[in-house]
Amino acid sequence: MKKLWSKKSGSLFAGILALTLLAGCGNGSDNTAEEKPSEWDRIQEEGSLTVATSGTLFPTSYREEGSDKLTGFEVEVVRELAKRLELEVEFTELGFDEMLTSVQTGQVDLAANDIEVTEDRKENFAFSTPFKYSYGTAIVRKDDLSGIKTMEDLKGKKAAGASTSVYMETAREYGAEEVVYDNATNEVYLRDVSIGRTDVILNDYYLQTLALAAFPELNITIHPDLKYSPSEVGVVMNKDNGELVENVNRVIEEMIEDGTIAKISGDFFNGADVTQKVDIEE
Repeated sequence: MKKLWSKKSGSLFAGILALTLLAGCGNGSDNTAEEKPSEWDRIQEEGSLTVATSGTLFPTSYREEGSDKLTGFEVEVVRELAKRLELEVEFTELGFDEMLTSVQTGQVDLAANDIEVTEDRKENFAFSTPFKYSYGTAIVRKDDLSGIKTMEDLKGKKAAGASTSVYMETAREYGAEEVVYDNATNEVYLRDVSIGRTDVILNDYYLQTLALAAFPELNITIHPDLKYSPSEVGVVMNKDNGELVENVNRVIEEMIEDGTIAKISGDFFNGADVTQKVDIEE
């Protein structure tokens, strides 16, 4: 009797113990998965958005002469965005290529620097609802239009800009020789065209008009006949941060609807409302 009790009891106890251990392991795994914070949880806990921008792109992200304060169209849009999300904002100044890498690796939460929405970029990044619409133009020398009449004449010309910008991609498509700068100021870009070190700058219409207005003494102008590539701009985020994307879009759409972004646009683009879609004949 005693021996029979030991076998049955031992088997029963072992079975109960195994089930208990398995149940314990299962519950532990479930709890760990449930408790793992999302990137949005982390951002809320830290109370701050980290944002990559250049600090050198007038009027999107720059410092006024004699001031250390970072400002600009997208800088102020992001500040208002963060305020409505009840977050502080911390800007990190980087070159264009570094911005996208930092978003992809999670070193920053988003990038804001007149970054155009493209199909290629959408494969690797999440874009916010667009809040700036424009098109491409070309800055050339005023006296001879840098020898350019059509886009086909870009072949062999020296085009200045960031290597991974959509405008440099366009320049390469037409056979231009790219001249890359490392986070240089607008004045460097423009002066080089003026003195013939480079021939052309392809960029956004609104940025080009303001750049020209800032340096009226230079021998440069916007080409009267080159209008191409209607564009949309939004802030850039990591595709894996779904909650961040959702919350950013919600607030940006509110800011478009209530006219906040249009007002900020007017402050930086000489009264122009860049939230309005453009229609050009290509």
